[in-house]
Amino acid sequence: METRQIIQQAINEGNGILRLAPNWVPRSFCRPGKRIKLHPDDYYALGLKRGGIDERWFSSTTNADNGPDTPEDEGLSYIVTLDGTKKVLMKDAVETLKGEMIGKALWDKYGRWPVYSKFFDNLGPLPHHIHHNDKYASRVGQFGKPEMYFFPSQVNNHGGEFPFTFFGINPEVTKAEVKNALERFPKGDNNLLGLSRSYKLELDTGWDVPPGVLHAPGSLCTYEPQFSSDVYAMYQSVLYYEHCVPEELLWKDCPPEEKGNVNYLVEILDWELNIDPDFHKNRFMRPAPVKPVSEMQESGYIEEWICYKCDKVSAKRLTVFPGQTVTIKDSAAYGIICLQGNGTFGGNKLETPTLIHYGQLTNDEYYVTEPAARTGVVINNLSNVENIVILKHFAENPDLKTE
Repeated sequence: METRQIIQQAINEGNGILRLAPNWVPRSFCRPGKRIKLHPDDYYALGLKRGGIDERWFSSTTNADNGPDTPEDEGLSYIVTLDGTKKVLMKDAVETLKGEMIGKALWDKYGRWPVYSKFFDNLGPLPHHIHHNDKYASRVGQFGKPEMYFFPSQVNNHGGEFPFTFFGINPEVTKAEVKNALERFPKGDNNLLGLSRSYKLELDTGWDVPPGVLHAPGSLCTYEPQFSSDVYAMYQSVLYYEHCVPEELLWKDCPPEEKGNVNYLVEILDWELNIDPDFHKNRFMRPAPVKPVSEMQESGYIEEWICYKCDKVSAKRLTVFPGQTVTIKDSAAYGIICLQGNGTFGGNKLETPTLIHYGQLTNDEYYVTEPAARTGVVINNLSNVENIVILKHFAENPDLKTE
């Protein structure tokens, strides 16, 4: 069966909603926190050389950048038919259907689905690192990467080794001090965290992380809507418990002519954002209801913006109460991951798995095309005791009013 036929079959049987297969991504420099429902036997299913699986990517048309051993389709989401017998890359579906799938405005602007989301599930903290903005990412043929964090309680039965995240640099720190720390990278602990400050992570809250901002993510399992790029560079040399960071990651996504130039690494930083004395006020996010709460409760649900300080990517949390049937309309296409409950989603089976084997299909992840989103998705909660909780990730959404 040709690609277009499979895509059309999936759209027709899903009422404009596409079922997605779980999309697991390993990282050689990470240790799995084991909170993303993958079977305990399968966290190293790709081999020790590839590293543990500590990420699940959602609605992704972006390749993971994991070095020379990375398979061509790593990081890419697959659409599967409801009977599970046929599949096609979501990337191919977008390239085939264009604006019919993601919306004309997005297609005309980007010519692709420009975002994805993921669960990041690391046992310990990551090094202080940055994601480049468009200017610097373009020098290595990539796109800049804004990203956002949310810490769902449903996937955080434990906090890991260090549930605190460092953001930015202390306001009094100078560029010369940062340069000196980076020059010490090959010699041991460069103490970059000594120039920064950390924040205790709170469940069911989030953070906005613009490109060029240093951040050392803590060990909560994190839902991360982000622009579709895997561009980054690690600026911290030694982690807690003496885990060392390979020096090549300091120069990752650096043009060949700039490698060895520490001044270039400092230049990449968005200095004003990093030293912002009101960083918490400007970047921290608590859930914000999309409508008056009483109005939504009377209709059997609550919907909240959870990532809303970036105009390129955003996210909502939708809670449907037990026994309720609701119709939810959006002005843009989006992907979902179901965190809790069971029922139907636009006529499709919706259920939250307890345990997933590597390669196993699920009914917890879907992509809603723009026509289906605008028409409205009917969600039926089949439980009389448990909420359905869904996270929804968008690209540019005209319903969002950024602060």
